[in-house]
Amino acid sequence: MKKILTLVLVSALGGIITLGAYKLFLEENKPIVVTSTETNPAFLPTNNVSNLFNTAENPDFTVAAENTVNAVVHVKNVSISKGQLTLQDLFSGRSPQRAQMGTGSGVIINADGYIITNNHVINNSDELSVTLNNNKTYKAEIVGSDAKTDIALLKIEADEDLPYVTFADSDNAKIGEWVLAVGNPFNLTSTVTAGIISAKARNLDPTGTYAQSFIQTDAAVNPGNSGGALVNTNGELIGINTAISSQTGSYIGYSFAVPSNIARRVIEDIMEYGNVQNGILGISGGALNSRYADELGINDTEGIYVAEVVEDSGAEKAGIEKGDIIKEINHIKVSKFADLTGQINAKRVGDVVTVTLSKNGKLKTIPVTLTRNETYTLPLVGRIKNAKKEDLKKLNATNGVKIIELNNEYESYWKKNGVETGSIITSINDKKINSVDDAQNALKSKSPYEPLRIELINKNGEKERYNFR
Repeated sequence: MKKILTLVLVSALGGIITLGAYKLFLEENKPIVVTSTETNPAFLPTNNVSNLFNTAENPDFTVAAENTVNAVVHVKNVSISKGQLTLQDLFSGRSPQRAQMGTGSGVIINADGYIITNNHVINNSDELSVTLNNNKTYKAEIVGSDAKTDIALLKIEADEDLPYVTFADSDNAKIGEWVLAVGNPFNLTSTVTAGIISAKARNLDPTGTYAQSFIQTDAAVNPGNSGGALVNTNGELIGINTAISSQTGSYIGYSFAVPSNIARRVIEDIMEYGNVQNGILGISGGALNSRYADELGINDTEGIYVAEVVEDSGAEKAGIEKGDIIKEINHIKVSKFADLTGQINAKRVGDVVTVTLSKNGKLKTIPVTLTRNETYTLPLVGRIKNAKKEDLKKLNATNGVKIIELNNEYESYWKKNGVETGSIITSINDKKINSVDDAQNALKSKSPYEPLRIELINKNGEKERYNFR
């Protein structure tokens, strides 16, 4: 029995020694993995998120919201349109009418009841009403509007001083800054959403005819928010919410606001002059990049390349020339055309802007006085400009506007008939033309079915008449 026990102990001891030697000298070291029966959720529940941050450092939107919601209003637009004609209407000689209603938002900008909103919110209205956040409703009158910037100014006669939002300098708004969008989506009362500024100087015009300069934000904006306020965390107005980029028509994407500096300039012009005093720098061109720079044969890839300078404009008078590259305007870097127009649209005729440009490779800073836009693109013809006395005298004309650029599509036709740049248009649809404003008004009053009739004096001093159907 003793021999059996001794044998067992010796065998066990040998096994332990062998296993220990293997573990110590032969087995590869591997990291220890600790497993747990508990599983972590893929996303943190909302009631736990606050534990991850110091709440004292989180942005506080309460003051901004309180200062804004009562100054944002609901705008209702009722327009009367012709309804479908029935046989009964036909026999009775009636013209059926149908009321259509549109809604949007607006922002009270002073205690007297002036309200800023979008032009598209009030466009074609037969009746306008405004409902405050306290549910009081007032009839609203249109003071003026501007389709280019999509800004309109309304006025209501309230029986008390109204809460209002103050303007901030939208140039000081920074990408990444917290903002609140306040409006009346889905016909609700004032609703607040939060986001950050995603980009500045965004241009949404695919045609490039009018370079816009929107503030882009990811704050939720939906139908009905148009004309509402985009404010900073102090509750100051930095933009008027105008458009959304979405595949559904509702908020899944980004929203865009007219910068407050542009909106403020538009309504100040409307209040002071009755219309918008648009100033221009007087250049055309495009933003530089590697491809465009290669085409032009230059090394610079940043800034606005000046392709053309408008005659008698502030740019020409200040010495800006074709081939110059605009680097800054009002000490703000210019990398795309919307950066430039954003600054110009916030100014009016006669204002002076500071332009930093590269001329022959050397930086130069000059003051430029903005001038009135005296050019217009006339369909089928091309760009026209107010004519000077010497332009008229040259062709023995007593009135008219000067052609400064021919329409590319019809250029060969015009030149074949002796019409070139410098020719004078004297009449459009039998209306005497003295300025580009007259030309625009003549086209506006023309019926869609009416032919375009143009009288002009060509380069040879010959009077000619053209009819286009």
